[in-house]
Amino acid sequence: MLQIKDLTITHRKDFRIILEKFNLTLNDKDKAVIIGEEGNGKSTLMKWIYDPSMAEEYTECEGELITSGEVLGYLPQELPDADKDKTLYEYFSEANLFFDKDPKELAELAKEFRIPVDFFYSDQNMGSLSGGEKVKAQLLRILMDKPTVLLLDEPSNDIDISTLELLERLINGWEHIALFISHDETLIENTANVVIHIEQIMRKTKSRYTIVRDSYRNYIEKRAEDFQRQEQQALNDRKEKKRRDEKYARVYNSVEHALSNVSRQSPAEGKNLKDKMHTVKAMGKRFEKEDENMTKMPEQEEAVFFKLGSDDARMPAGKTVIEYSLDELRTPDDTKILAKDIFLRVRGPEKICIVGTNGVGKTTLLKKMVKELLARSDIKVQYMPQNYEELLDLNVTPVEFLDETGDKKVRTRIRTYLGSLKYTADEMDHPIRELSGGQKAKVLLLKMSLSDANVLILDEPTRNFSPLSGPIIRKMISLFPGAVISISHDRKYIDEVCTKVYTLTENGLE
Repeated sequence: MLQIKDLTITHRKDFRIILEKFNLTLNDKDKAVIIGEEGNGKSTLMKWIYDPSMAEEYTECEGELITSGEVLGYLPQELPDADKDKTLYEYFSEANLFFDKDPKELAELAKEFRIPVDFFYSDQNMGSLSGGEKVKAQLLRILMDKPTVLLLDEPSNDIDISTLELLERLINGWEHIALFISHDETLIENTANVVIHIEQIMRKTKSRYTIVRDSYRNYIEKRAEDFQRQEQQALNDRKEKKRRDEKYARVYNSVEHALSNVSRQSPAEGKNLKDKMHTVKAMGKRFEKEDENMTKMPEQEEAVFFKLGSDDARMPAGKTVIEYSLDELRTPDDTKILAKDIFLRVRGPEKICIVGTNGVGKTTLLKKMVKELLARSDIKVQYMPQNYEELLDLNVTPVEFLDETGDKKVRTRIRTYLGSLKYTADEMDHPIRELSGGQKAKVLLLKMSLSDANVLILDEPTRNFSPLSGPIIRKMISLFPGAVISISHDRKYIDEVCTKVYTLTENGLE
């Protein structure tokens, strides 16, 4: 059993309450997903469960955690810096039970995760692995130590579709407790039987959480129905209140007018009117009490939305955006050939997606195409890398990064845009390094929106957006009037956005 009692988490810098009086109990076979918008404290909660000191670096936490002898296995959102320089063998050697595994057990794990058996003994550095390979290595080391609670922070990031399906099987077949954060709606729909929804409402001044024991799809549908029902009831109550108040005002004004004009020679009539006014005022006080119980307008944290690309970004249907060929695709260190005979042609406003197994070279290929496209003068290109730090200066604030002029009016406009993306005034003045992955992604998307780009190059564009924002982000990209060349393993993104899908193999793009 994993139990949390009355947990309150407060941000040290701006004193914002991230989570208030949070209570949760999970038991074997619970597969619980934590959802919520970017920056709402999902990863902070996960860190606190695994090791409170990790969350207390930047938050104050008060609450009780009961794990009843459970063994916790934790997958962080990013590979820790301390592990990046370790070889795979060194990394696996640090698992408590690694040396208890016989070759047959390691071979079975390798087969299940679709990796070579010598993966465990490789002298390749962890930091040089592809994003998906890093996730696989971390999951394998966790499983070696036989945990009874899986704490997985974005396990679906950067892994290919076959590994996503493997992850689904792992979670669904898990006999103990699984608590995970994911932005992959398909994964959540296929696995979760408990939904933990963390929200920041009232312009991020109030924390709210909801826990339901149901599937994600049922939760979202019921939530929308309840919201609509409450909103309609609130509107009906307000219409009724308006009619009642108008009628009351007419009665009140009529009695008040009669009182002001009653003759002193008619004391009986004056007394009658005063009694009537007393009754009317008492009725008004009763109405005020009734209004306190009136159905409130529902509050929910809305997903972000803004437009990508202006009409000027429209790409003519017949224009060749890129005609790219490459005899050999090699690793960045030039030690290995990844693929041969690559050719890609993109015309007009096509939405292209490149898929393939982890480590096949998708990001390496995309970076080569980006370099060629950025050198062109006939198109305007914006690029979102898989690693945001390639473009973001982590030491400046979002406003400073987006403002290239220093003009006060420009900064005001940028703050307005950031506000529409659910940034608080404090978050706008935080260094980018303190922002969540999703908030960093929003900065890059806003940079694209403010530009006049007609070609977007996107490496895993939906990877850090909540499942609630995912549909909105997909719609924004699908409506972009220019061309899009992307890499993604997001099955909903591929289905809803992409007009063509290419698979990168050792023999090129198919």
